[in-house]
Amino acid sequence: MSEMIIEPIEKYGLTITSDSKKKPLFSRIGVVGAGKEGRNIINMTATAGMEVVFLEESQERIDVVIKEIEKVMDHKIKNWGLTQAEKRIIMNRITPTLQYEDFAGCDMVIECTRFTEGGRRSTPLRKSIFKRLEEILDTDAIIATNGSVVIISELASELVHKDRCVSLYFPVAHPDARILEIVSGMYTSEEVYSKMEVFAKLINYKPHRINESNGNVSMRIMVNMLNEACQILLERVCSLEDIEETYTIIYGQRYGIFRMADIIGIERLVTLMEAMFNEFGEKHYKPNPILWKLYRSNQLGIRTGKGFYIYDENGNPVSVNKAVIN
Repeated sequence: MSEMIIEPIEKYGLTITSDSKKKPLFSRIGVVGAGKEGRNIINMTATAGMEVVFLEESQERIDVVIKEIEKVMDHKIKNWGLTQAEKRIIMNRITPTLQYEDFAGCDMVIECTRFTEGGRRSTPLRKSIFKRLEEILDTDAIIATNGSVVIISELASELVHKDRCVSLYFPVAHPDARILEIVSGMYTSEEVYSKMEVFAKLINYKPHRINESNGNVSMRIMVNMLNEACQILLERVCSLEDIEETYTIIYGQRYGIFRMADIIGIERLVTLMEAMFNEFGEKHYKPNPILWKLYRSNQLGIRTGKGFYIYDENGNPVSVNKAVIN
């Protein structure tokens, strides 16, 4: 009988360093803030096999986050074939914390502070988070933010190791929208970008390289279509339902453009579009009066139960919001 040949497999692991004994890259990541976007990142990374530590401001918030993540898991059990055993394994990879110190040893921490009621995120707060993370993380750990505006260079500007900072944006949180926009700032190193390409592939997303531009690519395209759809509706060229069918059937989209706006959030879109208008000075980025009407009346989409559509308690559309065009 011939002798069995045993070949070490470490060199095939997802490691960046030459030392094969070091842990695989992205085996442990952190998330600061677990709002809707933060929970989505926690869910997808834990499902991909990563250990995830997330930080929230109170135990009450942590309890809410865990409940919401479990709700998503239960939906997958009911509709996608996830098993109870798989749910337990995934949930066991998720660790909540109230202390920044628990991010020590993470390969990457993603800042996901929640939006205010007006659709804004505080830049000074996010800069302070970046500074706090730099005090705790190893020098080769990545500090990332989740967003679609031009701020990563600003957030990194006061750090010692600016080259490790990068911005990520997941355009739409549904299973088929598997593109990750990776934004390189003025300081972002090529090595960090290469690592983010690995991260995207680990979570089964396709990486798109983005040079800093307010709105990235996905949002710049989306808001132009939304503004034009709103103008068509305002001029009463056709009904909201017909505009939606034109968008979904002719152009093969999963959701109509107005439904997409409700998913993203009217407050976020209006804020982003104003920022893009101020940045570029182009009129086509200025929010349409219909968007302002919804924004000022706090009809912001799924989150508030009313936007272009009216939603039930589970976030399912039940009817068109007739007040939009009255």
